Amino acid sequence: MAVWIQAQQLQGDALHQMQSLYGQHFPIEVRHYLSQWIEGQLWDAIDLENPQEEFKAKRLLDSLIQELQNKAEHQVGEDGFLLKIKLGHYATQLKSTYDRCPLELVRCIKHILYTEQRLVREATNSSSPVGGMMDSMSQKYQQINQAFEELRLLTQDTENDLRKLQHNQEYFIIQYQESLRIQAQLSSLATLPIADRQLREPALLNKRATVEAWLTREANTLQKYRLDLAEKHQKTLQLLRKQQTIILDDELIQWKRRQQLAGNGGPPEGGLDILQSWCEKLAETIWQNRQQIRRAEHLRQQLPIPGPIEELLNELSSTITDIISALVTSTFIIEKQPPQVLKTQTKFAATVRLLVGGKLNVHMNPPQVKATIISEQQAKALLKNENTRNDSSGEILNNNCVMEYHQTTGTLSAHFRNMSLKRIKRSDRRGAESVTEEKFTILFESQFSVGGNELVFQVKTLSLPVVVIVHGSQDNNATATVLWDNAFAEPGRVPFLVPDKVVWPQLCDAINMKYKAEVQSNRGLSEENLVFLAQKAFSSSSNNPDDYRNMTMTWSQFNRESLPGRNFTFWQWFDGVMELTKKHLKPHWNDGAILGFVNKQQAQDMLMSKPNGTFLLRFSDSEIGGITIAWVAENPNKRMVWNLMPYTTKDFSIRSLADRISDLNHLLFLYPDRPKDEVFSKYYTPPLLTLCWTRRATSTWTTPWTWPSGAANSPDP
Repeated sequence: MAVWIQAQQLQGDALHQMQSLYGQHFPIEVRHYLSQWIEGQLWDAIDLENPQEEFKAKRLLDSLIQELQNKAEHQVGEDGFLLKIKLGHYATQLKSTYDRCPLELVRCIKHILYTEQRLVREATNSSSPVGGMMDSMSQKYQQINQAFEELRLLTQDTENDLRKLQHNQEYFIIQYQESLRIQAQLSSLATLPIADRQLREPALLNKRATVEAWLTREANTLQKYRLDLAEKHQKTLQLLRKQQTIILDDELIQWKRRQQLAGNGGPPEGGLDILQSWCEKLAETIWQNRQQIRRAEHLRQQLPIPGPIEELLNELSSTITDIISALVTSTFIIEKQPPQVLKTQTKFAATVRLLVGGKLNVHMNPPQVKATIISEQQAKALLKNENTRNDSSGEILNNNCVMEYHQTTGTLSAHFRNMSLKRIKRSDRRGAESVTEEKFTILFESQFSVGGNELVFQVKTLSLPVVVIVHGSQDNNATATVLWDNAFAEPGRVPFLVPDKVVWPQLCDAINMKYKAEVQSNRGLSEENLVFLAQKAFSSSSNNPDDYRNMTMTWSQFNRESLPGRNFTFWQWFDGVMELTKKHLKPHWNDGAILGFVNKQQAQDMLMSKPNGTFLLRFSDSEIGGITIAWVAENPNKRMVWNLMPYTTKDFSIRSLADRISDLNHLLFLYPDRPKDEVFSKYYTPPLLTLCWTRRATSTWTTPWTWPSGAANSPDP
């Protein structure tokens, strides 16, 4: 079903969020009348960070305008006449808005489509019938929005009280001036004759007494107003702290955790639009209350009245400054992380974003962001506020970038597009630690002011851990370090501590997530696959999954110590399987044609009860990134299971798995009993292409009983 059709069925807060996506920058009527065309364009194919893509964006803009004009021309009747005028106006408006910046149109529409898809997905996944679309997440969002409404009412209430206080104080000052005038008149009586003085003095004394009594009462009233206002501000700030804690310490931390798991192949962390809208509401409310507290302090200085109010206002001012400082520094985040396996002399990118930049008008004087690579020890010192003397652990080229404000999305961000790590300075390694276990991080830092230089902020944020390599051969070991860190890091940890051992089910979740992402398949690792991996990891023969549930695997077992009798680690073997499957076996894995995680003895037990010519595909135990064919056949003396020497990426770059299976005439049925052509024929190379290839290639594969990788029955493939 089209996204727009589903989006129109949203209700409540979700509908409000969807409607807020539209405005003069992109009218909702355009979305409605061109919904099918809009959803049919390849918006994601345009790289917004590449200026050379602007011509593609311009073509889409021109096409959009043409579609609008065509739609307008086909309107008939009285209602059609009005719509024709409106659509024509929108065509002119969009051309005027985006003709000089067509990439902004693409950014805008991608933002709209992504948000609509997310809202529809959240609504569809809901199992609660309330309102048709109310799940636990939307209930949490509703609670946050209710808290914002309460804050709005509290802020409006203190604003009204502040105006009342100001009015009363102004009237008090007028009366105070009147008392001074009366006192001046009394003083001037001394120059008058006694008779005149006695005549006028009593009235003035009575008037003075009345005014002074009123001033005394009113001073007490003003003091009470001030204290009441301060107490209300205390209540507001308490609620602000609570709301900010929920958004920054819960929601934003969860987003960062999802971002970290996405590095292991987890689902995308999701957009920042809702978080930004919440942070902007916080910033707006905090700033309003800060201004109110400053006005209250100004009124106190204008009319000092002895009492505790001065201390209270100082405390409120300090608290509100702490709150806004925490908000600003916490919302300077990395939207797009740099690669976590970072090769020297290779270009890489990253994006940082300030979620409150637009609301606090930081973009009016765009700040510059600097990127520096630092070590794990330097990161620890930085978080302890120790003096690091601006140390770095390497040199990054193109490491400065100015933050840009995008009007259509309201985002303030810096896009580092062409960074390159020129050199790296390594620390002294500990014990058995290798260079691919050493963690670094990219430090992004900036400085800017808000409120006309009232407050100056120095903001810093650290990337996820980065492992630096100098050669592609180090990639798989570096990936192991990153996977372990992403999977098992705890929020708020000291950089970059992770447990040395984890229970087996935890590791299963991590490698299954990674496998599905790398192979780009919905078919993950089954319980049988995981039992096989446990047997390999723990040198066990048990087939019972429960036997492994409480077992722990250390980092050393994962990727330091070689498997028994092998010269590679558990991770290196598993990573080889992923690479082979990703590059050459993905369709067969998705079809279920590859059992894969089966050892040699299991394969023999499974095949011996099957007809001759039955075969299965399993990953090699003895070679990284190899897959072997095991099949049952009649020997002159007895039936036995044969195993080919493993095929590797090198072999499949010459001839595909399906074609190799087709070449082997003695392979008849894929285990348990499926004719091989039924499974693999759709992947066979057409005969004419095969003939042409044969004339160019060697003949080793053309004879059914000769294989390029070695003998027919290997001792341990």
